[in-house]
Amino acid sequence: MVALELSDAEVDRIFQALADATRRDIVTRVIQNEQSVSTLAQHYDMSFAAVQKHVAVLQRASLITKQRRGREQIVHGNMAALRKAATLLDAYEQLWGHRLQQIADVLAED
Repeated sequence: MVALELSDAEVDRIFQALADATRRDIVTRVIQNEQSVSTLAQHYDMSFAAVQKHVAVLQRASLITKQRRGREQIVHGNMAALRKAATLLDAYEQLWGHRLQQIADVLAED
């Protein structure tokens, strides 16, 4: 299970990063097409510095990577980390599905 491969701190960083709509949108954009931080900032009604902070949160969670290309910082989706996050979420979905089935079984007995 992926949760065993990730520390609690790593799991916390992933969930914190994905908890924000702007950060989820940034991930979606850079998965579709790498973009500079400047280009990303044009899509949001916030300061460039605020977008940089969102990018930094995603980078700390390893969901994206940045690469310097000349004067620009190009943002890429980290597909390996995103697959781990998806697997982690799938594991939680299975856990909760199993628990819900147990509750349904108990209620059916009555």
